[in-house]
Amino acid sequence: MRTLRVIGIGAGNPEHVTVQAIRALNTVDVVFVLDKGSEKASLVALRHEICQRYITERPYRFVEARDPERDRNPADYGATVEAWHAARAVLYEAMIAGELGPGQCGAFLVWGDPALYDSTLRIIERIVARGRVPFTYDVIPGISSVQALAASHRIALNRIGAPVHITTGRQIADGLPPGADTTVVMLDGHPRFDHLDPDLTIYWGAYLGTPDEIVLSGRLGTIADTIGRTRAEARARHGWIMDTYLLRVPGEG
Repeated sequence: MRTLRVIGIGAGNPEHVTVQAIRALNTVDVVFVLDKGSEKASLVALRHEICQRYITERPYRFVEARDPERDRNPADYGATVEAWHAARAVLYEAMIAGELGPGQCGAFLVWGDPALYDSTLRIIERIVARGRVPFTYDVIPGISSVQALAASHRIALNRIGAPVHITTGRQIADGLPPGADTTVVMLDGHPRFDHLDPDLTIYWGAYLGTPDEIVLSGRLGTIADTIGRTRAEARARHGWIMDTYLLRVPGEG
């Protein structure tokens, strides 16, 4: 039986990799990687660095494939993501069938944590449901950008006894959820803040955990333009950006 391991590798710092993840890496024969183009080559390079640093007990090899393209600004977001997941499932299935022999162990190294806004587990479940390539799999959690953001800003995610709402940029296009105290926003490709309460406090971070990390915080109405300029400059400089931010209503606790 083939085995797959879905391993969370943290938000960008190789030292985010846990002891559990290191032990899992040292059982791996094949590391599967998606190539997302030259602009994001550093994401692949970090995976190579992690494996070179931590896999010390066995030989292994990388298998790379080009990530299927998708429309980043679709008219029908749900249908576009569904089609993209289907294309990824076909690709993953072919990689597993063609590159992972019986009795071998393969791994997908997931940025952040596999359980939080990542498609890998859903895609693997699609392959399992198809039943064409038998394998077992397990999941190793990782440090997410949410945790890295809070650590870099030296804040607690929640106020005392209060909830935290984790969502995406699309979901706050019309404002924050009613009664929201603390809202963490991920996957916001085009952040805008002009429709939000300017008295919110924002904690923003990009390239969290990496040498290129940038963090800014303050009253939203005061710092929003600075975040916008900083973000645009960083994206132009690197060719890509991954950022996360936390919004909190005024108050104590």
